[in-house]
Amino acid sequence: RGGWTWYTGSAGWLYRLIIETLLGLEVRGEKLRLTPRLPPGWPGCEITYRHRETIYRIKVVAAAKPATSTMTLTLDGNVISGSEIPLRDDRKEHRVLCQLT
Repeated sequence: RGGWTWYTGSAGWLYRLIIETLLGLEVRGEKLRLTPRLPPGWPGCEITYRHRETIYRIKVVAAAKPATSTMTLTLDGNVISGSEIPLRDDRKEHRVLCQLT
């Protein structure tokens, strides 16, 4: 049912809307910023992001009370302050946990 919309670039804009706005992924130089805005009722989501030769498996866990949520980021088991993950091209797989509490 996409019709001609796939030829006008609207698919790319829809992709950006979902990735950048809803899931809150934004690349800033050598950092990946996470600011998820999940709809009420979503338990969370999982995202696989590739940075050059390196894979980042990102899991977002939604808060029980979305209106009062704060975010905790963990990269490979280590807590990160702030909302940005440092991106490395070390050809390893990294695990990111974003908990909204």
